[in-house]
Amino acid sequence: MANQVLLHFLVPLFCGAISQPIRYSIPEELAKGSPVGNLAQDLGLSVQELPARNLRVSAEDYFSVSAESGDLLVSGRIDREKICGKKSECALEFESVTENPMNIFHVIVAIQDINDNAPHFFGKSIELEICESALPGVKFPLDSARDADVGSNSLKMYTLSPNSHFSLSTKESPDGDKYPELLLEKLLDREHQSSHHLILTAIDGGDPPLSSTTQIWIKVTDANDNAPVFSQDVYKASLRENMPLGTFVLQVTATDQDENVNGEITYAFLNGPASTNLVFSLNPNTGAITTNGTLDFEEKSRYMLGVEARDGGVHTAHCNVQIEILDENDNVPEVTFMSFSNQVLEDSVLGTVIALIKVRDKDSGQNGLVTCHIQEELPFKLQPTSKNYYKLVIDRALNREQTSEYNITITATDRGKPSLSSKTRVTVHITDVNDNAPVFHQASYLVHVAENNPPGASIAQVSASDPDLGSNGQVSYSIIASDLDPKALLSFVTVNQDSGVVFAQRAFDHEQLRSFQLTLQARDQGSPALSANVSMRVLVGDLNDNAPRVLYPTLEPDGSALFDMVPRAAEPGYLVTKVVAVDADSGHNAWLSYHVLQASDPGLFSLGLRTGEVRTARALGDRDSARQRLLVAVRDGGQPPLSATATLHLIFADSLQEVLPDLNDDPLPSDPQSELQFYLVVALALISVLFLLAVILAIALRLRRSSSSAAWGCFQPGLSWKSQPVVPPNCSEGTLPYSYNLCVASHSTTAAGFNFLHVAPEIAPPQDLLCDDPSVVVGGNNENPKTSYDSPLRQAPPNTDWRFSQAQRPGTSGSQNGDETGTWPNNQFDTEMLQAMILASASEAADGSSTLGGGAGTMGLSARYGPQFTLQHVPDYRQNVYIPGSNATLTNAAGKRDGKAPAGGNGNKKKSGKKEKK
Repeated sequence: MANQVLLHFLVPLFCGAISQPIRYSIPEELAKGSPVGNLAQDLGLSVQELPARNLRVSAEDYFSVSAESGDLLVSGRIDREKICGKKSECALEFESVTENPMNIFHVIVAIQDINDNAPHFFGKSIELEICESALPGVKFPLDSARDADVGSNSLKMYTLSPNSHFSLSTKESPDGDKYPELLLEKLLDREHQSSHHLILTAIDGGDPPLSSTTQIWIKVTDANDNAPVFSQDVYKASLRENMPLGTFVLQVTATDQDENVNGEITYAFLNGPASTNLVFSLNPNTGAITTNGTLDFEEKSRYMLGVEARDGGVHTAHCNVQIEILDENDNVPEVTFMSFSNQVLEDSVLGTVIALIKVRDKDSGQNGLVTCHIQEELPFKLQPTSKNYYKLVIDRALNREQTSEYNITITATDRGKPSLSSKTRVTVHITDVNDNAPVFHQASYLVHVAENNPPGASIAQVSASDPDLGSNGQVSYSIIASDLDPKALLSFVTVNQDSGVVFAQRAFDHEQLRSFQLTLQARDQGSPALSANVSMRVLVGDLNDNAPRVLYPTLEPDGSALFDMVPRAAEPGYLVTKVVAVDADSGHNAWLSYHVLQASDPGLFSLGLRTGEVRTARALGDRDSARQRLLVAVRDGGQPPLSATATLHLIFADSLQEVLPDLNDDPLPSDPQSELQFYLVVALALISVLFLLAVILAIALRLRRSSSSAAWGCFQPGLSWKSQPVVPPNCSEGTLPYSYNLCVASHSTTAAGFNFLHVAPEIAPPQDLLCDDPSVVVGGNNENPKTSYDSPLRQAPPNTDWRFSQAQRPGTSGSQNGDETGTWPNNQFDTEMLQAMILASASEAADGSSTLGGGAGTMGLSARYGPQFTLQHVPDYRQNVYIPGSNATLTNAAGKRDGKAPAGGNGNKKKSGKKEKK
């Protein structure tokens, strides 16, 4: 088969483009699967490239491309006569297309004719009537044979069976067809032979030649001496296509010299293609030819008609009529997509080919020239590549978020007059890529959360949007940074990755954490993923959840309480002491006020509402007791307010020596509450005897044993006993009553001590209001007295005793007299400034940097208690000063430098307890 394939020429390919078509030549009727040529090799493609380049051809009815070898194979029957008819040259033109990159190549396969069709006659026989008077040399046209083959395989000659009267001559028409004619060699004699039988054979030029025969039957008739004669052997005319039916084309004319019946001529078409008789009609009397059907230039551009003229006898004449069909612009251009991708990535580079378009117009000349264009506002353009081919490419950047699809109208217009056009619409969908990062709806977030919030509650929500589609626009949230400890971050807050809701994982405490900073990230699910960050500041709001804390007065580490000594000659307004308290809350919740709940003599002392300063309201009278007790409540400004209590023990004396006799000579009355409790126990025991005597007896013995030890503990040698209620039973401001026993030692006791015997609280005090009602036991030694205040509810122990001058008393109001009306600061900064003043006062006093009262460095102690009381006896009060929101306390810097702990002094603050004498 390789010998049958002829490669006419091949133009080398450079850079994927070919300038001339590739030509092949094959004979018709090749078997299916026969190779035509190696198309891949001729295009410069290797076998390895074939799968990726996807080489294919457009003439799929006739040819295909082998995916393994790249050979162009016959895929269907190739019948030259069916494809090209009588054309002398026959070729199939088609295109081959490659992808990656996309290119198109023109291929022309010439179809060679083979002798596969024998000549054939339209009729089975030919019947002639010849007048006996016909002269030798007269020719009689015979029906010609038709051979579908062309060239050397077409009809070549006719032969006639041997006969003495007739011979055969052949006449050739302008289009190359051969027509046989019967030539009379000698006169006929009807009386001798009235009929003749001949055989006409048509032979083609093939190798081997093919032939066919037909029978000629000749009937000899009476004489008709002249045959019709046409004025022209060939008639020519031109006619535009699409002419209406009945349009006159031309008229043929023949004459006959005979007269009467022998001279009457009729016209008829010779036997030809059936399509000819459907398109044209011939008037048998006049010879006028008119249209009988639709003329279409695209179907057939030329018609060759044979016309016969017959007289009244047996004579005929023949002529040919050639009709040319002129083209009209009656076909709109056709647009065919050879390749089209309706899904385009929005980040495709400029020049990317979207579609390969072929345009075709069946008209010819200017009517068949076509131009294409699309809308100007689209980001695409058409690029002509070769004859009747265009590429649709990207001309501007695409953005799916702005336009997700484009409707492209391709308009094809020919150059006819008037021009015709057609429109083809396609839709190109823009495929999303992850080119947009999430965008938060706020530049930053400020969240206010009240402290003591429930764990797991939602405190805020962040939201970000991403205009991309699908996973490219799906946003998840996370916390990527914080000013908190990374290990503890998850125990504070978490964020829902889908909704962006921020949850508190624990209850916040304003006193420990006032604010914190978070950095949240919104990330999409694209590849690669894009993200955006936003900052969130969480402010923890303060609630009134901390009661005030009393720093002074307070209990010693051993549980003993302090007392303050007031000169008997103190004038009204004399600064006795100062209640110092702080509140861990902030703002209004930390604004403290001081109130007197109980006082031994309510009119003797006044208490500063905001300063906590205790001053004498009047001079001490002769009938006033030397010992005074004040129960002070400290309330904050929260809603509802919280409070704490402090008990002040004040003794009027000019020297420390006056204190001891006063304590010994003034025994306290006994407490009737203790006796009442005893009788109640006895009564209950007697009633219970009726039910369970044995149990009641056991309980009674135990109660008697315990009560007797408590009642007789004071009646030891050298001790006196008296019980009385110190706190009135009706306590205001949440302070509850306490009863206690007091034991006073006699003067003769050498080892004096203040021993607490019994405390009986009637009602337990609330947590926010602490009532300190200690028992006092006074020893009999005046030289080394000791005072002990033991309470069942002990506060944190303070440092060693101290006393400052009136100008240097620490407190929330500073060293000066505060505003008794309690004007609230304007903002939280003012409140914190007030709290800082406590630190400054305590620090200045503890460091001994100020001359307070009696001289530099003595803080007035020498003037009141003698030169032995110096600054070394002043305690470091700063460690009892609490800074709200901080765990820091002040320390004695001077003591640390000297390597000494702050020493306590005896001063006018005295403590009692079971301690050794200094």
